[in-house]
Amino acid sequence: MELLTEDEIAGRLGTVPGWTRQRGSIVATVTRSDFREAMLLTGAVAYLAEQANHHPDILIQWNKVTLTLSTHSAGGLTANDFDLAAKINALG
Repeated sequence: MELLTEDEIAGRLGTVPGWTRQRGSIVATVTRSDFREAMLLTGAVAYLAEQANHHPDILIQWNKVTLTLSTHSAGGLTANDFDLAAKINALG
């Protein structure tokens, strides 16, 4: 998988609302009504990640889920990161 250029990253960030760049990753924090809803979201993200064979780092804090995407094997951001971020956003 090829790393994206700075221009490609900037362009792709505009397609995934709620995600920001933090060094070599993109990060989003999603707030749900309670812990149960946060865990349901986490399960849905896990399903999408397994389908894509691309796994985010996940931090769960009661009703907040922070997702961090980066293609570790490529050493930064690739199209896979933004593709999975878009699928996660589609969960609502």
